[in-house]
Formats: sequence, C-alpha cells, structure tokens
Amino acid sequence: MNEAVELARELIRIDSVGGGEAAVAEPLARRLSDAGFAVRTHEHAPGRTGLVARWGTGEPVTLTGHLDTVPLGGQAWRHAPHGAEIDGDRLYGRGSSDMKAGVAALVVAAERHVRGTGPKAALEMVFTVGEETGCEGAAGMVAAGLVGRSRALLVAEPTANRVLLGHKGALWLEATTRGTTAHGSMPHLGDNAIYKLARVIGAVETFDPGVPDHPWLGPSTVNVGTVRGGINVNSVPDLAVATVDLRTVAGQDHGRLRERLQTALGDEATLGVLVDLPAIWTEPDDPFVRALVEAGAGAPGDHPAASYFTDASVLAAACGGAPTVVCGPGEPEQAHVTDEYCLVHRIEEAVEIYTAALGRFA
Repeated sequence: MNEAVELARELIRIDSVGGGEAAVAEPLARRLSDAGFAVRTHEHAPGRTGLVARWGTGEPVTLTGHLDTVPLGGQAWRHAPHGAEIDGDRLYGRGSSDMKAGVAALVVAAERHVRGTGPKAALEMVFTVGEETGCEGAAGMVAAGLVGRSRALLVAEPTANRVLLGHKGALWLEATTRGTTAHGSMPHLGDNAIYKLARVIGAVETFDPGVPDHPWLGPSTVNVGTVRGGINVNSVPDLAVATVDLRTVAGQDHGRLRERLQTALGDEATLGVLVDLPAIWTEPDDPFVRALVEAGAGAPGDHPAASYFTDASVLAAACGGAPTVVCGPGEPEQAHVTDEYCLVHRIEEAVEIYTAALGRFA
C-alpha cells in the first residue's frame, strides 16, 4: 500500500479531537528528522504540540496542515471514527479529509523531494494545533518567531486536489449590552439589557460593511450566530451578549470594519474580538499556481476560493505575504461529517502533485 496512505491511517488512529495533537506530531517529527530536516516543536498547551521542520538553505516553500480534528458529533458512526478502515477507495475516520490525509501527503512528498536528484527547493513544514478553534496554534508559532519568510505557502486543506486561490477572512465579535436588574413585576425600575441587544441585532442585520464585492470571493457578509441573556424569567436582565460573524474579502481592514460596526451600534453595545483572521488571495497567473496545475492539480476554474478559513490567515503574513494556495487530497464536503472519508487515490495523487510542483518551483 502507498506509504502516504499508511501514514494517513496511522495519524487517523490517533484521537486528536480538540487536543492531543502531540501524539500526532511525534511520528511526523521522527520521520522528518530521519529525512534530514531540522525539527523544532512548539507546545501550545500540555499535550498540544505542533512542529516546524526546515530543510535546505535560502527562502523555503512552506507546506502546512493542522493536526487537530473536530468532535465526532451525536450521530452514530458506521465506521469506527479512529479505525482508519479502508473500504474500496474510501479511507474512513475523523480527520481523514480534514486533514490528516493532506498532512501525510505533504510529509511523503517532502521526503521524496529531499531524496530526489533534480532541482530542489528549500522546504519548511509547519504542522499546527488548534486550527479548528481559530488558528490558535499557528498564532502561537508566529509569536514565537518559528515561521519566517518563504517563497510560497501551500495549505493541504481538503480541495479534492484542486487549486484554490484563497478564502474569506473571519472577524468574530462579541456584542455586549448592559442594564440594571429589577423584579420582573416592576420593569420600570430596571434597564433591560435584552431590549438593548434586540436593537443592536436589528442594526447588525442592516449593517453595510462598506466594501465592494470581490470578483471571486464575493461579498463581505455579517451574521448573528448566538444570543444569550437573562438568568430567570421574573427578573429584568442586566447583561446580554450576541456573537457576530463577519466574513471579509481580500484587502478589507478589520480594524476599520470593527470601528464602522461600533459606530452603527452606537453606545448601546461594546464590541470585543473573538477571532481576527484576514482574507487570503493569490492571483491565478502566479508562478506557484502554475507549477501546481502543471504538476496535475485541478485548475481553479469558476469557483477558485475555499468556503472555509485556514491557518494561512495567520501564516501568510509571517511568510512575508508569500503567494498562498490551498490544495489537498481531502473531499471538502466530508469535513466535519459523520463517517468522514477521504478517497485513497487522491492521497496517492496528492503526493505526485506536490513532488512534481516542488521540482518545478525549485
């Protein structure tokens, strides 16, 4: 069986749902060290260790993926979520598509690259923790100075081996309103924070982000995701909170966007930042894009942007604004679902694409 498929199965068997990534990083660090990479680990929290591995001299091509996975959900699985079962062309398990197959393909392609006889690009492998909860591990690595300038950045998130040129950014805010508590039978003695929040939510619904649509990423959008407030039915609530999900396009300034929203809301609410991840975009004629497509990856086509955000929102700036591409063997529709799977042939195909593209880009 293909070694990348076997490595993917090894990684899927390790439970890294919302933590425990250190157990995934350990076999990767060992393999990369054996291949001649200089490996450095980064502990985000106990049991949550990512790694950065470097090979060669000069500005590298950075290859990245995350090691954490999302919870299993409440629905029963027909295939054991950490069994790494193969049925026909399907490799089942949590993280198979999102994104342990991509990580495995990157590692095997990197090993082949350094063993090869042709032109060689310097490589930097960045494997993160906590991507699913806001790219926390990548941010920690950047803050620690572990990620530097590179020639290009490849994110192996699930795209069915099609090249995607970027994705929207995410600015998640918490809107808080405050009031004064009183007995529910005497509301005139209090100041109802939920009524204030209701007005705030109405203002969010009609909020204009103030930027034109991106030709490929589309419009900047806003959504209220959660609301909470009040303790009991017979009291005037003195605190209410809503979370606001703003999705942004390339070039949109998050600081100005937050100020614009605060102005629209006035004094009734204060805004706190939960997640702040900028949009990513690379032009379709970039040489790194061409190298991947010429190596066999699917062309961007009419839908060249990912629907999700990635660690690139954090890593791209640390890489000096390097051209950034998302391309991985997972099936995007399989991310986070019950009985998640990746197609075996796509894992094998991804190794060939990555290896050939690195040779072309050397």
